Amino acid sequence: MSSQAPSSPPRAVVTGGSGFVGRHLVEALAASGHQVLSVDVGTPASAGAGAGSGRKNVSFLGADIRDPEAMTAACAGASVVFHNASLVHTKHNREEEVWSVNLGGTEAVIAACRAAGVPRLVYVSSASAVYEGRDIEHGDEALPYSSISQAPYADSKIAAEKVVLAANGGALKACAIRPHVVFGPGDTRFLPAILARARAGRLNFAVGRGGKGAKLSDFTYVENLTDALLLAAEGLAPGGKAAGQAYFITNGEPYPFFAFVADVLAQLGLPAMKGSVPYAVAYAAASVAEAWDTLKGGTLHAESGLTRFAVRYMCTHHYFSIEKARRELGYHPAVTLAEGIRKTTASLAG
Repeated sequence: MSSQAPSSPPRAVVTGGSGFVGRHLVEALAASGHQVLSVDVGTPASAGAGAGSGRKNVSFLGADIRDPEAMTAACAGASVVFHNASLVHTKHNREEEVWSVNLGGTEAVIAACRAAGVPRLVYVSSASAVYEGRDIEHGDEALPYSSISQAPYADSKIAAEKVVLAANGGALKACAIRPHVVFGPGDTRFLPAILARARAGRLNFAVGRGGKGAKLSDFTYVENLTDALLLAAEGLAPGGKAAGQAYFITNGEPYPFFAFVADVLAQLGLPAMKGSVPYAVAYAAASVAEAWDTLKGGTLHAESGLTRFAVRYMCTHHYFSIEKARRELGYHPAVTLAEGIRKTTASLAG
């Protein structure tokens, strides 16, 4: 009787694996049986859940995604690369660095995938790729890329998504996933910035109209996003429909931005906001704050929500259809918005 050697588990590479989304994605891939390499400029100790979870099928590589040799070595033998790393910076400064990481890093990842013979590339893009400072209601993938510069982050993510989708073809199949306002346990940016202001007594007012006139936003619970990313990878396999495509991924439950914030504050027992300030006042304050930050040289990883880009976002409708992802990827948001808020606040309270 002959015996077959067991096949080795599929190998996945996650760039930005020490970040919020990256940690959850690494953990999901490891749980599904992949051998996972988390690539990040951070350290294993800073990786938290995922690369630092103790799973035997997870390893860590400290590397800059702009390093072509390091990335080619990292991608060797991978069946799929999830390019999640980016520099989130919505102020109008430090533009060269933002573009270098977000576009230059993406170009290096694509080149590494080609050099290493990786068959599938899933890019974590952004719904801001189509945002022009105006209302978007039920926006779908037929929307064109923004033709108006909004911020270095949004502009560079558009350019990066374009090169990823243009790279689709031949041996490499690629697609882009566009989440919007990702939240959940382990968030290091969005809710921590809001809660820091609340705990310091500096979150007293919402921006723009409340009540029936409130603008609606989409939110994406992080586990729903990781589900979508894994489905996208499956959709790049032979017979799938994802190659060359972009998909909006959200909870599919538009909700006023400051109602979301109010729910979080209430569940954590923090003081409620007292009222609201007009858009024009908030935008002027953001302009002054950005100018002062630029004079200081521009601070990375230190956003408090007071940027012109953020104020515009909070004061316009921006919610998207997820029907294409449902239809072509089989995506279904398993965690509702209310449940996601409960899970997130429970993790913050603990």
